[in-house]
Amino acid sequence: MALMLVKFDMKKRVKLAQTIWFLYWFAVMAGVLVFSMGLFFKIELRKRSELMDNNESHLLPNVLILMGLIACGVNAFGGKVCYDSLDPSKFIKWKPMLKPFLMFCVGFNGLLFVTALLCFVMRIPLQFTLAEGLKNGMKFYKDTDTPGRCYMKRTLDLMQMEFRCCGNNHYRDWFEIQWVSNRYLDFSAKEVKDRIGSNVDGQYLMDGVPFSCCNPSSPRPCIQGQMTNNTAHYSYDHYTEELNVWKRGCREAMVSYYGGLMNTIGALVLLVTMLEIAVTIGLQYINSSLSSLVNPEDPESESEGWILEKTVGETFTDIMTNMKAMSKGGKVEEEAEAGVATVS
Repeated sequence: MALMLVKFDMKKRVKLAQTIWFLYWFAVMAGVLVFSMGLFFKIELRKRSELMDNNESHLLPNVLILMGLIACGVNAFGGKVCYDSLDPSKFIKWKPMLKPFLMFCVGFNGLLFVTALLCFVMRIPLQFTLAEGLKNGMKFYKDTDTPGRCYMKRTLDLMQMEFRCCGNNHYRDWFEIQWVSNRYLDFSAKEVKDRIGSNVDGQYLMDGVPFSCCNPSSPRPCIQGQMTNNTAHYSYDHYTEELNVWKRGCREAMVSYYGGLMNTIGALVLLVTMLEIAVTIGLQYINSSLSSLVNPEDPESESEGWILEKTVGETFTDIMTNMKAMSKGGKVEEEAEAGVATVS
């Protein structure tokens, strides 16, 4: 018994072919959309690649770009087949390759679904990548004269201003590292000597943050130095006063931005997957309805279309039987080759 059997006449077949042809070209545009989203996401990641600990974060955009390109090619081919199905003399040349093509489409749809899932789950490793990358980036903030690191100060300052954040997890992260270059420290000054001497690693630590942490919306001029010293500023108590620097950490801000982007892309890829499944089913109905014409010499005769020629259970059994037969055939060939080698 065929799965989801539908009876067709000439009018229904033509209408189905026209509908699926239109959907295929719509799916080509969806493929372009997936490609564009992957390219956009890759560009966004590259802007801040210095703040990411590894290159694995580029896996998802690369997969999206590849899947988008494949989708364009697959759907263009499917649209051509649907167009030619209106003319039996043209359709006959596609008939031998339709079954392998449909099997490829099923596998491609599965990969598209996995890609959509990747968009949702890649948020988790992104958190760890950003945490380590930001931590290392903050250490190199002061190295403005070191080749290969001189760009880090500018990158971090632009990021903190754009995402309205400060530090890795909190603005106090800046208190734990030396972010001012030795080039700008007066080592003859008592304050500098005391700060460096009081630190085990010999670093110049202070309770201050870079200017890019300042919130321009604050009515008070930015207090970015001696932030825990109440006597250093008039009418100031750092325990109770609303600080005029960004409180949110940059890891949280960037995960929120990239996570939202990935969730949006994931939802769109799921919709594209549903469209791909629909056109694959439609093409299978076209193929099966044209293969089962009551009178093959009369294109206007009635026919039947199906998704699977047999039930799901029977189809699965046939697949397993074929796989076992192929496996046995491979073993027989290996044994025959071994016998020939022994005789020689």
